[in-house]
Amino acid sequence: MKTFDFHKIGRLPEPGDNVAIATYALETGTKIRFDNSTFEIDSHVMEGHRFAIEAIDKGSYLYSWRLPFGRALRPIAAGGYVCNQEILDALSVRQLDVLLPTEPNFEDWHEQFALDRENFEPGEQAVQVETSETFHGYARNHGRGVGTRNYIVVLGTSRLTSGYVRMLAERLQRSIEPSDSFDGIVHIAHTEGSGTATPNNLQMVLRTLAGLVVHPNVGAILAVDSGGEAVNNRLLAGFMETEAYPLQGVLHHFMSVDRSFEEALAAGEKLIRSWAGKVQSMRRSAQPLSQLKLALQCGGSDAFSGISGNPLAAWIAHKAICCGGSANLAETDELIGAEPYLLQNVRDLQTAEQFLAMVEHFKTWSAWHGNSADSNPSGGNKLRGIYNIVLKSIGAARKRHPAVRLDYAIEYGAPMKSPGYYFMDSPGNDLESIAGQVAGGCNLIFFVTGNGSITNFPIAPTIKIVTTTKRHAMLSNEMDVNAGAYLDGTPMEDLGKKTFELSVAVASGKRTLGETAGHAQVQLWRNWRQTDDTKLVELQQVPRPSGEPISVVADHPLSVHCWSGLRSKRGMTIDQVGLIVPTSLCSSQIARMTAESLTAKKIGCNFGISRFVALVHTEGCGVSAGYAEDLQLRTLASYLNHAMVRRAFLIEHGCEKTHNDYLRIELEKRGRDPQEFGWASIQLDGGIQAVMQKVEDWFLTQLAVDTVPEECDAGVEHLRIGIVSSGNISSETAVALREVTASIVCAGGTVVVPDNTSFANTAPFSELYATPLPALCLSYGEQPNRPGFHLMDAPTEDWVETITGLGATGVDIIVGCLTHEVEQGHPLLPVLRVTSETEAIRMFEADIDLWLEGDAGDWGEQLMGLIVATASRRYQPKVSAQRNTDFQLTRGLLGTSA
Repeated sequence: MKTFDFHKIGRLPEPGDNVAIATYALETGTKIRFDNSTFEIDSHVMEGHRFAIEAIDKGSYLYSWRLPFGRALRPIAAGGYVCNQEILDALSVRQLDVLLPTEPNFEDWHEQFALDRENFEPGEQAVQVETSETFHGYARNHGRGVGTRNYIVVLGTSRLTSGYVRMLAERLQRSIEPSDSFDGIVHIAHTEGSGTATPNNLQMVLRTLAGLVVHPNVGAILAVDSGGEAVNNRLLAGFMETEAYPLQGVLHHFMSVDRSFEEALAAGEKLIRSWAGKVQSMRRSAQPLSQLKLALQCGGSDAFSGISGNPLAAWIAHKAICCGGSANLAETDELIGAEPYLLQNVRDLQTAEQFLAMVEHFKTWSAWHGNSADSNPSGGNKLRGIYNIVLKSIGAARKRHPAVRLDYAIEYGAPMKSPGYYFMDSPGNDLESIAGQVAGGCNLIFFVTGNGSITNFPIAPTIKIVTTTKRHAMLSNEMDVNAGAYLDGTPMEDLGKKTFELSVAVASGKRTLGETAGHAQVQLWRNWRQTDDTKLVELQQVPRPSGEPISVVADHPLSVHCWSGLRSKRGMTIDQVGLIVPTSLCSSQIARMTAESLTAKKIGCNFGISRFVALVHTEGCGVSAGYAEDLQLRTLASYLNHAMVRRAFLIEHGCEKTHNDYLRIELEKRGRDPQEFGWASIQLDGGIQAVMQKVEDWFLTQLAVDTVPEECDAGVEHLRIGIVSSGNISSETAVALREVTASIVCAGGTVVVPDNTSFANTAPFSELYATPLPALCLSYGEQPNRPGFHLMDAPTEDWVETITGLGATGVDIIVGCLTHEVEQGHPLLPVLRVTSETEAIRMFEADIDLWLEGDAGDWGEQLMGLIVATASRRYQPKVSAQRNTDFQLTRGLLGTSA
């Protein structure tokens, strides 16, 4: 083996550390010269992983940045690859061609921080400098600040209007184009605020929405609700008035979708068109750098994030603060263990105590749900050398320059009212955290990534900083700045000046690579279900359902029906689609873009594929491990097994918890060969365009050798139907549903009903049961062992979460019984909207597929006729034609953001 000088193959975060980071993969036996000694690497060390540079005794601490992150379980010699059990577990599920140690040699260690209140000394902020430098931005009145962009925004006040705002923005984007002074029309949709119960995150959601409404990058905004949901326009407007948000300073309107979808789209379009000229006439002007408010984020972090990328972001923030500007550090759980560094320089004792209280509350909040903030590092983090939360936090804290003082610790989404350096309470989930920072007023985002995260926000430009030259070369079309140049020898001062020049240009209108790609995502800090730990043990001990059907009364009240089915590899079905499954939130928009592109190109039409579908969701990147991850994996794997899916492709971002290898293992457990599926990684395969092309090429190759499914007659025994309701349906409707269910189940078909439906235990429907109190048959997103009638666990009242779980059970059609609101459809499955309510028909007649009226004794036949027509592809549900669809995995009762 060769002998290398240390500086050519390793990096020491700070002098005094006893472990170093490998800048290249090191083979067993590699010899390294360090100071006056030479030692030998004892095991393969992956790039970004750590090895000892001196002997470490059993029980002694391992140090990076001169802070302890682990304690030796046995003596570790110089050259020893250091590994904990967590990293070995994470790497064992990866398809790696390396020999891993059989056991760990250190255990995690978090040194509990104790604030010395008696001897506390206030810190000093970086010295302000006089500067004539400016950027060109949009000066807003009423104290809204200065915008770096000028958008018209269509905002969904709650989840219920996410489909509407997406479709309205899409419609307008085709005719109202961006210009030098107008950045275009975007939508902001999110998952929160549906249902009628007050969510635990109500204040956070209102605060965030309020901040987005008055954000200086917004030239005009239309806020859209459904009217009666938990988070609505009335509450939002009242909150903004009470909290003195300058609503009068922005062109705005609050609108409720209280008419048919098409009528509502026309009304929204008319309103926004009336604003367009005024917003397009707004002009940039020279503005002082003190008007810059920077969001500092990291995601897809690696071992070098704390050495190159985060210090570069800190340099930029330091420069902005010296010019009178502001910067915002976030992600509470990603600072656990870094308290000694972060609180070296803090404004006052109160700010230090506020920060520590937020950290402690995050730990407590996680524990209420049976989780620990220690589970934060994702699979991608671990693959690239972040062993535990302490190492992740110490590196993340380097986004504060040593000369910069922590001035304020504020709540999620709270406005940044004065210049200085802020900490904002928020989860480690990048997108949830960023939404709070932008709501606080940040008009420029610096996103540091080791793996190559492609995150962008719709209204605030994101400058993406990648930590290594190698990763920058792989993702040159996605990354704006190569911080790896510092590792290669460029002085931080030179790299900082160059990046700050880019920042001023971007603030003045230069497009970032993410903006050019047209890729953006939004997610608010999602609601949590527990407010203490009193139900924890009970929820953790809930038994798993059997998967076996419930016995029903043998009743055949309806006529014999026949439908035209497609004989697929997994049974009779109603359609054949190409499915694209993002393994996480961060690959979801790419999956959507790819599916839309393939459908537009009509790829697969000659091979019996009707369309391509992407299951866009918000999970996998920043969610607690265990329970919530299990829900996600089970549900996505079930969709991959769905009879409607001819071929399926999985896209990972590359740094998430639920990466491709996680899904490979889950599919193998179900007896599926991973070779049947396509696989891509945005970070490892070269970025957005490269992945989109890879997906297209794979489908073309696979479909060319497939057999087109045979069309043939089928009886109701081949039907698989889901039934769900919104609100309390009439007893006559319940009878019709019972008749349909009995006819299908007794013939040998399948009907699945979520247990949160109002009709499941009503007298008219429960006459179906052969036993008085049927138990749950299926977990959320679980496919049944055999046909029959099944009750599925639906842990929340959210309609989209419910139909998402319902679709995963394998049903081909969902019957949605509505009362007052017209809910969204499903991107894969046809959802039939049915009602017997006159008021619903009056308001939404154009959106309803079947109005149950006249002789109630005939309603079952009407409903069965509609199901058969839909199964035979003779009828397309109206919600599908409108493309007013959504998909959302539940986190259940114990999932939290992490």
